[in-house]
Order: sequence, then C-alpha cells, then structure tokens
Amino acid sequence: MLEPRRESAARVHKAGYAKRSTKKKKICRRAKKRAPTILQDLYVSCTEVFKGPGTVPLHHDVKRLCYILDNMKPEDLWLSGEHPFFNPRAEVTGTPGVTYTVIHKCDNFSLFIFFLPATAVIPLHNHPGMTTSLTLPARPRLANRRADSILTAPCNTSVLYPTTGGNIHQFTAITPCAVLDVLGPPYSDEDGRDCSYYKELPYTSFSNGETGLKNEEGGCHAWLEEIMVPENSLMTGVEYSGPQVDKRSR
Repeated sequence: MLEPRRESAARVHKAGYAKRSTKKKKICRRAKKRAPTILQDLYVSCTEVFKGPGTVPLHHDVKRLCYILDNMKPEDLWLSGEHPFFNPRAEVTGTPGVTYTVIHKCDNFSLFIFFLPATAVIPLHNHPGMTTSLTLPARPRLANRRADSILTAPCNTSVLYPTTGGNIHQFTAITPCAVLDVLGPPYSDEDGRDCSYYKELPYTSFSNGETGLKNEEGGCHAWLEEIMVPENSLMTGVEYSGPQVDKRSR
C-alpha cells in the first residue's frame, strides 16, 4: 500500500473542512467499489501468467502466484469450519467421495476447490499434456517418488512443474480439508488432456530381486501401471457459491 504524499494532504486541507469531507466520501466509495479481492488478484494474475498448452510460466511469474496463494485464507472463499462438506450429517461407510466446485475455467487455466472429508482420497493420477506426454505406452513405467509429506493448514503453496520429470500424485485427507487447485492448462477431453489413473507396483516386481533403489535426495523408485478408474475415485461436482471474479477486468 502506498502512503499518500504530504503535499497532496496539505492541498486538501486548504480546500476547507466541508468541501474536504464531501470529496473524501466520494473517493472512499469509488475505492471500495474498485478494490479487488485477493481472489480477483489471483484470477487476473492467472490470465497474465498462463499462456496456454505447450508453455511453462516463468519462475518469477510462479512466485507471483505463490505470493497471492500463500496469503489466501478460507474466508476469502467464504469457507469456514461450519461448511457442510466438513461436517457431513450421515456417517459414510468405506472411502467417502470427493466434492469439487469450479471457480473459473478457460482454455489457459482453471481454478477448482476440492472438498475432502476425513479419509477421502484423490487417487494416483496424471496430468497428460500438462506435465507428461500425451502418448504413453500401456506397460508399467518406472517412477521416482519425489515427496511423501503431510501438509497442515496454513501451509505454503505446493508447486509442481512439468519440467521436473512429470507430475503424478495422490491426495489423502487425514482430517476434513479443502484444496484450492490452480491448473494451467486445465484438463480437456477434447484436446486429449483427460485424466489417467495408476497403481503402484513394488520396485522388486520388475527388478532382479533387488530390494529397492534410492536416489540422492532420499526418494525411492516404483513401477506405475495404468488402470481403469478406481472405485474410490468418486467425485461429485457442485455449483460454485463463493465470491465471483470479474472477468471484465482482464
């Protein structure tokens, strides 16, 4: 926030009390009407950062998005602990389903919120055309696990790049949680960017009795085999009811 210049304040002061008071009210009303929300800041930044399929945002542009996301709070999206997705009335047997809502989606990026009840799972899946090749062989492929961590809110934004060897991941909710997902470019069946699911096979299944393979960063290797949609991948879409973005301000 910029601090007003001292000479400007002095000139206003010379205008007289009554005139200064009236003018100040008008300026405040205009500022309040035009002031962007943090969600609006995110939307506008996404329109400037994401340039469509086949492009990777520059590092400083990603940092720009992270700065906005790191400062977002649940209330910025009208979410609270009283949200019905966090407090289901009926007890669910087995793995509960995941609910999602779309804040915005266009050709270059999408903004989604995923609601995961406790123990809910978004199974191991990929992002074809976004982070991996569009044409992958059906045979199992060797993968390197780069991270296996517990994220506790509030936490910093997780960034997954296509240039670090692919992006296949899974989410498991320990407690009820919401995940704000920014994708660029978004999934698109028409453009061949549909989601595929995988199961993990032990590294020893395809190695000559070796116990596993460690890399220098402490990760480990496993074989991933593409499978049909898992039974625990039930996802239900609902209408977005949070604050709206102004698409005219692009």
